[in-house]
Amino acid sequence: MAQELSKGDRVSWGTSQGRTQGTVVEKKEKDFQFDGQKFTASSDDPAFIVESEKSGEKAAHKGSALRKLKS
Repeated sequence: MAQELSKGDRVSWGTSQGRTQGTVVEKKEKDFQFDGQKFTASSDDPAFIVESEKSGEKAAHKGSALRKLKS
């Protein structure tokens, strides 16, 4: 991952409706389950729980799927 993300960072990611924005809620460095799906994560390749600004829904994404936004 080219960028370092942490809790509270504003990010954007792709959805079927286009790009959306939100905030990093949690950084995961171990494999975990979220919303009925299994995700792999490690300290070298973490995953993140993000919350959409528009809907308030939470989702899990790999860091490579997220773009950090300027504050």
